[in-house]
Amino acid sequence: MNKQQIKQLIENKVSEDGLVATGVKGVQLFRVTEPLRCAPAVYEPCVVVIVNGAKEAILDGNTYIFDSRQYMCCTMSMPVESGTPTASPDNPLLGVYISLDTRVMTELAIEIESASGAIRKPKSGPLPQGFALACWDDTFTESLLRLLQLGDSPVDTAILGNGRLREVYYAILKGDAGKSARRAFGVGNEIARAIEYLSSHLDEAVTIEDMAAQVGMSRAVFHRKFKQATTMSPIQFVKSMRLNSAAVKIARGMNVNEAAMEVGYTSSSQFSREFKRMYGQSPRQWSNSKLPQGLPEQMSQFFDQFKQNI
Repeated sequence: MNKQQIKQLIENKVSEDGLVATGVKGVQLFRVTEPLRCAPAVYEPCVVVIVNGAKEAILDGNTYIFDSRQYMCCTMSMPVESGTPTASPDNPLLGVYISLDTRVMTELAIEIESASGAIRKPKSGPLPQGFALACWDDTFTESLLRLLQLGDSPVDTAILGNGRLREVYYAILKGDAGKSARRAFGVGNEIARAIEYLSSHLDEAVTIEDMAAQVGMSRAVFHRKFKQATTMSPIQFVKSMRLNSAAVKIARGMNVNEAAMEVGYTSSSQFSREFKRMYGQSPRQWSNSKLPQGLPEQMSQFFDQFKQNI
């Protein structure tokens, strides 16, 4: 019943395609009625909750489809291909986008570890992926409902919003995605920190040795743990992050050469070769074919934002 209430709240607040702010920082509602083929994107740490329709994401060649039965939790920046191929006016994609505040998630993860006993680094073993699908549980559902029930009252939102968002974060850390989230934000979060470093230095010639040094690991250990966390080797990941980030910039109208330079490519010909090898089209061909044609300007801007964040 609570899940149906959440859906009703979203339907009441989002009558047209787009993203709608809730008044709580990092929390937005969305509606999509146009089918979107999967296109390059970069997921930042976030949770995407679907209450109607289905969402598709492709990570390292593996396809993940999630709907109202599971929410998606991305605990570190990840290069993906993302789309809404089944969205239609009769079956719109409806949901909630929640940006994960690194500081708050880290505080909560460490508090949970402290409450469970002495803080210690996790034992060695396979790392959970930075991209997880989690089943709704009662704690998550109830906390999300309480957050969205703040409604249109600016006073309630200002006073209670951050506290209720913190409850949602806590539910995520305790739920199906908790192992992945605690590993990314709590003790032993070396891979997430390395990816954060990469994300803020995409325009520089960052090497695998640089990333490993940031977290005090040897290249061999870093390579093994990185692939466990992301399914990709560090080299594959760096290339995907750069190409996906460039694709998003090009979709927003940036010049191809400028986009290439902003993600660390010094040779436009090398960028074009690698882009075509990954996506099957040159950057210019891709920019002309991926965005829906004939949409109003505000709708085109929405699709750009949606591809990057949702």
